[in-house]
Amino acid sequence: MTRRVDLVADLGEGYGAWRMGDDAALLDVLTSANVACGFHAGDPQIMDATVRACAERGVGIGAHPSFPDLRGFGRRDMGLTASEVRSDVLYQFGALAAIAAARGQRVTHLAPHGRLGNLVAVREDYADAVASAAARVDPSLIVLAQDGKLAEAARAAGLRVGIVGIADRAYEDDGTLVPRSEPGAVIHDAEEIRERTVRMVTDGVIDSRNGVAIPIACDTVLVHGDTDDAIRLARSIRAGLAEAGVEIAPLAGWLE
Repeated sequence: MTRRVDLVADLGEGYGAWRMGDDAALLDVLTSANVACGFHAGDPQIMDATVRACAERGVGIGAHPSFPDLRGFGRRDMGLTASEVRSDVLYQFGALAAIAAARGQRVTHLAPHGRLGNLVAVREDYADAVASAAARVDPSLIVLAQDGKLAEAARAAGLRVGIVGIADRAYEDDGTLVPRSEPGAVIHDAEEIRERTVRMVTDGVIDSRNGVAIPIACDTVLVHGDTDDAIRLARSIRAGLAEAGVEIAPLAGWLE
C-alpha cells in the first residue's frame, strides 16, 4: 500500500504591515496550512488573503489558535484556566471559519500553536478544553497533535487525529520536543532534515538528540515557514518523500 502523508506549515503569521516568510511560495509546496487566527499573529486581512491563496491552490485550511500573546508570538505560558483556553480557541476558530465560509471554503483541521501546542500534549485540562471546543463546533474536524494528551482527548471526543511529525525540531528520548531555549532545538542542516523526515514517514522512527531511536507516528509533516531557507527546505522534503514513493496529499482527503 502506498504511504500517504500531508505537508503542512504555519502561515498568515504577519500582522498589519509586518510580514513573516514567503507564504505564496510555500503554498506552492504544501498540501495543508495552519492559519494564524489573530492571537499570536494574523489579522482579518491577512487571514482572508491566506484563505484565498489556499483555495486557489487546493491547500487544506486549518485553524492555528494560540494563547493571547501577540507580543511573544504565542510562545509564553499565559497561566490561563482551562475554561479560558476553551473560549479562546472557540473565538479564534470562529473568526477563521467565517472568513473561510465567505470564500466558499471550510476549515478542516485545528492545530494549536506555540506554547499552547506544547502544553496540550502534557496537560489533560488544556487538552480536554481544546478537544471539547473542536468537537462542539464541528465533529468532522481533524485535530493535529503530537502523541500525548490532546491526541487522546480528541479521540475520546470522537474526532479524527492527525499525528504531526516536525521536520526541523529535535526530540527528547520520550518523544517530546527539545525546548527552543536549549541549544540544538532547531535543526538547520537541509540534508539531515530531509533524511530524518523520510525515515520518520516511511519507517516510523526518529533519532532523539541523544541518539535514541524512538517510534513516531506521522500523518502530517510540519515545516516551519519562519526559518531561514524555508522554501528550499520544504521543496527538499517534498522531493525526498516523493523519491521514497510517498504520496503527498491534503489530510482531510484521506485520513480515516
